[in-house]
Amino acid sequence: MRAISPEGAKAHLIHLMLNGQARSLHVLPWTTLLDLLREQLDLIGTKKGCDHGQCGACTVLRDGQRVNACLTLAVMCDGAELVTIEGLADGEQLHPMQRAFIRHDAFQCGYCTPGQICSAIGLAHEGRADSRAAISEQMSGNLCRCGAYANIVAAVEEALPLMQQVRP
Repeated sequence: MRAISPEGAKAHLIHLMLNGQARSLHVLPWTTLLDLLREQLDLIGTKKGCDHGQCGACTVLRDGQRVNACLTLAVMCDGAELVTIEGLADGEQLHPMQRAFIRHDAFQCGYCTPGQICSAIGLAHEGRADSRAAISEQMSGNLCRCGAYANIVAAVEEALPLMQQVRP
């Protein structure tokens, strides 16, 4: 089914699982996942940084894989399972990666933190981070302007073993 937008463009109906809830949404073909999340669904935890896929502030999980929401068209997520920072906690119980970030003070201003956490969870599921150097390298697409990198790596390193039991 297609709806017509006020501009005359045809919106596409997509179905997805978002933070554990089934959603059906009409989106215009050029709508990015980031704009869908922030502007249409009011999930503002995912941040708009560079809007060019270079900073990682918009990182979310699509089918368990980390993606830059600013470079992903919403229509590409039809049938996908999406997890944003808002979908990680289980009620009041924070996700192990969130708890590790708090324990290690792995944030200063906090702007990049949602993308860093989602990226770290995706990294954990990739199973390729077997050292501090590998964590640093594989998290290099997520920039922190405050320079909390040492604490971020320490938090990710602590949480990786816990991630074998937890899926977002």
